[in-house]
Amino acid sequence: MPMTKIFGHRGARGSYPENTLLGFQKAIEEGVDGLEIDVHMTADGEIVVIHDEQLERTTNGEGYVKDLTLEQIKQYSAGSRFSYFRSYEESWDLEKVPSLLEVLELLEPYDIELNIELKTNRVNYKGIEEKVLALVQQYGGDRKVIYSSFHLPTLLRLKALDETADIALLNREISHPDDYIKTLELEGIHPDVNTVLSNVHQWRGMFGDLRVWTVNESNKIKQLLDLNVNAIITDCPAKAVFIKSERMSYA
Repeated sequence: MPMTKIFGHRGARGSYPENTLLGFQKAIEEGVDGLEIDVHMTADGEIVVIHDEQLERTTNGEGYVKDLTLEQIKQYSAGSRFSYFRSYEESWDLEKVPSLLEVLELLEPYDIELNIELKTNRVNYKGIEEKVLALVQQYGGDRKVIYSSFHLPTLLRLKALDETADIALLNREISHPDDYIKTLELEGIHPDVNTVLSNVHQWRGMFGDLRVWTVNESNKIKQLLDLNVNAIITDCPAKAVFIKSERMSYA
């Protein structure tokens, strides 16, 4: 039986600047099986890795990603906002919002999975699906890539463009999840942790289809490992990897 994978949520978000090359590298060093990243599209049609539609929360810049060029976004620090972290170093200030291409290049030597969340539920980025697929096709190597979104039309467009694409629906509440998987040809469903643990019976027989977010508490990590879900997406990959390895040593 396949073992639950550990995915770093936006890298190692609990300890390092989220959605940065530094954070992704640290998550890899901490032993993740995969990374979860978020993508938006700039005014000049570039795909960038950042969670929010705007720069303010995670950078020292301001404005909407859709209104700025890649060059403009690259002027700002994606690390200085996280100076309150215990492991903060001044070098973090040099971190920039990475492009998807830069992330794919970083991952090239590593045999890990990649979950790309297309953040299209608030801004409708025309053509983002084609651009993301093209980048992954050219620079993704042979790694497993999962495309997820809260916005169902994005997933359907991805599937129409590439019938081999692995698509997964993000949700907080869903009825008859098995029907979604069969009807929409989903590779998986990505529910939040409380949706799963508050109604385990609903998901019975489907745990291998679930990548669950955002799981940071030790007891919840252990519960999901017991359920043998496909993956745990966590801000604290070092903790989750340790708990998983501890369990494996007792098996």
